Amino acid sequence: MSQPEPIPPKTTEAAEPYSDVLIVGAGPSGLFAGFYVGLRGLSVRLIDPLPEPGGQLSALYPEKYIYDVAGFPKVRAKDLVDRLVEQLAPFQPAYALGERAETLEEADGLFRVTTSQGRAYRARAVIVTAGVGAFQPRGLEAPGIREFEGRGVAYAVRRVQEYAGRRVLIVGGGDSAVDWALGLKDVAQVTLIHRRAQFRAHAATVQQLLRAAEAQELEVLTPYEVREVTGDTQVRRAVIFHNQTGEERTLEVDAVLVLTGYVTRLGPLANWGLELERNKIKVNSRMETSRPGVFAAGDIVTYPGKLPLIALGFGEAAIAANHAAVYAHPELKVNPGHSSEKPPQGAPSGS
Repeated sequence: MSQPEPIPPKTTEAAEPYSDVLIVGAGPSGLFAGFYVGLRGLSVRLIDPLPEPGGQLSALYPEKYIYDVAGFPKVRAKDLVDRLVEQLAPFQPAYALGERAETLEEADGLFRVTTSQGRAYRARAVIVTAGVGAFQPRGLEAPGIREFEGRGVAYAVRRVQEYAGRRVLIVGGGDSAVDWALGLKDVAQVTLIHRRAQFRAHAATVQQLLRAAEAQELEVLTPYEVREVTGDTQVRRAVIFHNQTGEERTLEVDAVLVLTGYVTRLGPLANWGLELERNKIKVNSRMETSRPGVFAAGDIVTYPGKLPLIALGFGEAAIAANHAAVYAHPELKVNPGHSSEKPPQGAPSGS
């Protein structure tokens, strides 16, 4: 594969580091976009409000298996992130972690992005791969839930072994709730409750759940909701109720996992002058937004036929990165050629 000679960073203010391409979001699409930018011989910087790369994969379900990534019959989320970071590493990317991108301006032919930490970064092109945007757990209003957050009440599973031998109440009916009920049943005593008889998870995993309940490997109760959680230094009990009959049950529990989804919003990105549709960034087939020089990929984008899959996000990231590379340096060609013709040798980092 033909690859240009490394392009040195352009001179900018020392206090505002430069990279050829700036990527907003260090989730799987952002990391793979960074790899492709590096493959083109350009410098790249990734900005993300989380303290580590990986986006939702690292923050929400690092222990969860993913089954629809090409080449992996199954891969743990945290392992996929590790491989993506390893793949990007030879190109010496610059990271700005723990910083939320706030504003986007243009001056002297460069984009300037300021962050929540009061820093500013400059680049010739920008790729937005911010996933679903800013997200926070959709909590419950039941008494005791907020009081016991971090003391038995949680909104994600960080490590499976934390729940080994424990009595775990899972609240929810979507993919995360069903997947984790199945994922924890072999190490913990699991009860799953959902406010409706119908689940929103994939049909195949719902059938697995119901078969596991029939085999008494876990308990499934519908339509039940949480009335209250109580305890001392840790959560100890959960009062649940049948939302049609009002019948109450008290469960002895060691942990309550509230897996009822997340509230998402674009946050400051909504003010970047990009055309939006239902809180998503509209892009064309080149992953261009309505603002020249700003590209986007992954769950944050929309276009006809879009599917929210990690596997598709990788393809979108490659398209966005190659077009961003050409925008940053028009002497390049969009088609990078085949990587098998010339293995990656690394690229310069930003200042």
